[in-house]
Amino acid sequence: MNKLQGKALVWAMCIGQVGNLLPHVVVPAVMVQHLMPLWGMTNAQAGLLAAAYAAGYMAAVPLLSALTDRYDARRILLIGSLCSALSTLAFAVLATSWLTGMVCWALAGASFAGAYMPGLRALTDRLQAEDTSRSITLYTSSYSMGVGFSFLVSQLVAEAFGWRWSFGVTGLGPLIMAFVAWQMIPIRPPAPTGGHLLDVRPVLRNRPAMAYILSYGAHCFELYGFRTWLVAFWTFVIARHQVGSLPEPVTVSFWVSLLAMPASIIGNELSLRYGRKRAIAWIQVTSALTALSLGVWAGGSAWVLLILILFYAITVPADSGSLTAGMMSHAQAQFKGLTLAVHSTVGFGLSALSGWMVGLALDSQGGAQEPQAWLAAFGVLAAGIMLGPLALRFSKH
Repeated sequence: MNKLQGKALVWAMCIGQVGNLLPHVVVPAVMVQHLMPLWGMTNAQAGLLAAAYAAGYMAAVPLLSALTDRYDARRILLIGSLCSALSTLAFAVLATSWLTGMVCWALAGASFAGAYMPGLRALTDRLQAEDTSRSITLYTSSYSMGVGFSFLVSQLVAEAFGWRWSFGVTGLGPLIMAFVAWQMIPIRPPAPTGGHLLDVRPVLRNRPAMAYILSYGAHCFELYGFRTWLVAFWTFVIARHQVGSLPEPVTVSFWVSLLAMPASIIGNELSLRYGRKRAIAWIQVTSALTALSLGVWAGGSAWVLLILILFYAITVPADSGSLTAGMMSHAQAQFKGLTLAVHSTVGFGLSALSGWMVGLALDSQGGAQEPQAWLAAFGVLAAGIMLGPLALRFSKH
């Protein structure tokens, strides 16, 4: 019998979200030590491989999120989670080159498009209005915990059994969310709104919602670029300093991801206290300054870099829950799914661009072994996140 509702539903969705995200960063996690030498990739090619996930997501999310305006999002969440498991397992079995890897990884991203935002819609459709803001923040912040376990599990499994097993093991995670979706109480599909399913003009005319959507795009650009190249950056730091007491990349990437969950929750509480627009702007400016500090200090003390990375791990995701809650608060009821579609398309479109642009920046300055290359890389991330406050400032809301 389907029983999930109220707080039990919120926590079940957070657990399911962690499962759905186990495959999320397997490529960035194993790329430097395993895939790049095996397939002879440049930094730009590796960035494109990692970006294929976000590109696949961006291509599929407009339709899949918009369908939640016509059908119970629970059904889309269930199918998307099952497809996410299958496509990740396909990478484990079928990927034999950079190009075949891109195809498999793009399919994994497209499958996740049927899980993340439809999952948010399935959750919010079953909550009271007064429970929405904090529940959305819990759901979006559990994203970071899932990414943390993705980094941890994939690297440990790759070291013990090989990189293909990393995809095989993490590919089982989305089955948890499929079970949660199956246990939800079905609800009546939303009343048809009329018009074309993908007519985004009502969303584009909604200036307050678009302000948060565009600022979210800047956030995703920074977040995905950082996550894609974090392992490579810390590998560079270890190789440069040869300090035996430094934590391994698997440890640093796990710490970084775990810090994101409390950071997002704290960011949302700051928004509730001081106002969303002001809190988000200050968080994003602080994040840009931290990125520049990392780039400037790239050739300096490893321990200072570790402190900066951990602080950056707080500033990068701190605006996430507030941006999504702000978007949802301004979304018109009859166009919630379509608004989610635009939100995700902008966010993951810029995510796909980010991984590639950071790779280009590294190649343009001599490669990932050079400190000046990392100054260029973090400069790209800082420039990207600074577009966020501009989007909020010029939104006229």
